[in-house]
Amino acid sequence: MAEEKNSSSKPKETYPLFSFSNPNQQGLGFGLFGSPEKPLPPPPPCVEVLLSEESSTVKSNVEPIVINDELTLLKGRVSTFDVFGVANSDLVAGKYEGGLKLWEGSVDLVKTLRSEVREGRLMLEGKRVLELGCGHGLPGIFTCLEGAAVIHFQDFNAEVLKHLTIPNVKVNLMKKFSQQHLLITNKTDVGTPDVRFFAGDWSEIHQLLQCGLNMDQQKVTDDSEQKGCDGYDIILMAETVYSLSSLHSLYGLIKKCLRCPSGVIYMAGKKHYFGVGGGTRQFLHLVKEDGIMEACLLAEVADGSSNVREVWKFTFK
Repeated sequence: MAEEKNSSSKPKETYPLFSFSNPNQQGLGFGLFGSPEKPLPPPPPCVEVLLSEESSTVKSNVEPIVINDELTLLKGRVSTFDVFGVANSDLVAGKYEGGLKLWEGSVDLVKTLRSEVREGRLMLEGKRVLELGCGHGLPGIFTCLEGAAVIHFQDFNAEVLKHLTIPNVKVNLMKKFSQQHLLITNKTDVGTPDVRFFAGDWSEIHQLLQCGLNMDQQKVTDDSEQKGCDGYDIILMAETVYSLSSLHSLYGLIKKCLRCPSGVIYMAGKKHYFGVGGGTRQFLHLVKEDGIMEACLLAEVADGSSNVREVWKFTFK
């Protein structure tokens, strides 16, 4: 069923399994969409983080990530303790959602996007792109290098955007755009991308993002120019489906923000996340039950370094 196997040109990077500072506080229920056993603290407020707000207090070490022989992206490395005061933890419920780690799915997604572009199945030039749970932001960065007009990066933590995502965007895009072009969003400048950053919980962040018309609104709209005029053409997400408790809010956000009926979603993740309960198949179950989108498996990776990983493409029926 998968169209390709991403088993070559593996980046020299150690990809951790999930660990928690306090497993008893994760509040993971049982069942497919169980309710949390303990309430989480309220999420941080939703804010836009400016490109100029890059942190100067914690310096990151820049490392190359080899996608293949023709493409290498750069990423920073910062300490979880330096940013959040948490040592040896990938997740702290309600406080930190793992954005400082480079997860395998991010690289899988870049590889798949590149294959989609090279084989003529994906055109990125001029497109509006949203990367959810971006962390390092490598998939979004790739789309910008390929000519996307709008690239918005979202992460739960503003700290992740300031300490990692923004520096990664700058160091990768400086080869193509000057810093002045990146800092000044001017939609009249031909070839200058609209790069923005947003922090907040998936249940609330739609208030800041560019939402599209939903399917019901499309049906009652007669103005052909208005149909699908808003929202994002492409939504990217890597390793965002690890938690059962957040799948509904994630999918709800996608439906608010994805351009209908032409929008497409690319999702990379593990089949199952042991210890946290989520996985690509749980998300697929949710989409199938909703009934408005169809899914296509683009890549399956079983290289022995982790649980089986997948990349899926979702489109409106």
